Amino acid sequence: MEAAVACSCVHEISQSFAHLREKEADLELSEIYQTSLMSALIDGVYDGSVTIAELLEHGDFGLGTFNDLDGELVAFDSEVHQLREDGSARVAAMDQKTPFAVMTHFRPTISGELMTALDKLEVQDIIDKLVGSPNLFCAFRIDGRFERVETRTVPRQTKPYRPMLQAIERQPVFKFEKTAGTLIGFRCPPYVQGINVAGFHVHYITDDRRGGGHVLDYRLLEGKLEIAKISKLRIDLPQTESFQQATLHSEEMSKAIEAAEG
Repeated sequence: MEAAVACSCVHEISQSFAHLREKEADLELSEIYQTSLMSALIDGVYDGSVTIAELLEHGDFGLGTFNDLDGELVAFDSEVHQLREDGSARVAAMDQKTPFAVMTHFRPTISGELMTALDKLEVQDIIDKLVGSPNLFCAFRIDGRFERVETRTVPRQTKPYRPMLQAIERQPVFKFEKTAGTLIGFRCPPYVQGINVAGFHVHYITDDRRGGGHVLDYRLLEGKLEIAKISKLRIDLPQTESFQQATLHSEEMSKAIEAAEG
């Protein structure tokens, strides 16, 4: 399903997609696979046993990180890239492991061309309106041209691991100016905060696959938006001692996740 969009008004852009309806069967078939919990990552559980090859058995699209918190993970079209602390990107090895990742078989049921400049919050507003319910998950992809994309990448950690809020105190921030690339993201409901990241979690990689990171902000000039609503969540919990001993819930957890995810 395609729609041409040429208006700067978020409401009108959303309305232009309004006639698009996903098949209920597609929604039922879509599933998010997740290894570990966001709260475990926040608490410093940076070692996992799931390999990149195993991740790809559960989906062709996703994001996460690598053991030792060694950069950002972005996956699409069944390719996995590692976004490194110097802002560069490289293809991930199949035997690399992850302590936290979210994957799905990307089956977009809504798509359209965004033909006007939009800020991050405007794009998020459009996605919210198109998904409709705040209680569903969605995966989305934007291939386009960007005036700017601001990213960060957490530097690789060494044992004894520090909690994430300490690990990101000196995280490098990068600004990609006038680039073409791909945003890969998930929007999760508020009730999964700590299990995952409530709201939007997005990674970026340039078209030349040489740079990217965890997205803090961006301004889109034009691009194609694809959205898949998702109603199933599967979680595999680690069997490691560090996970079993982690503090996975606290009154400050939501604030910590918000600070870590930007």
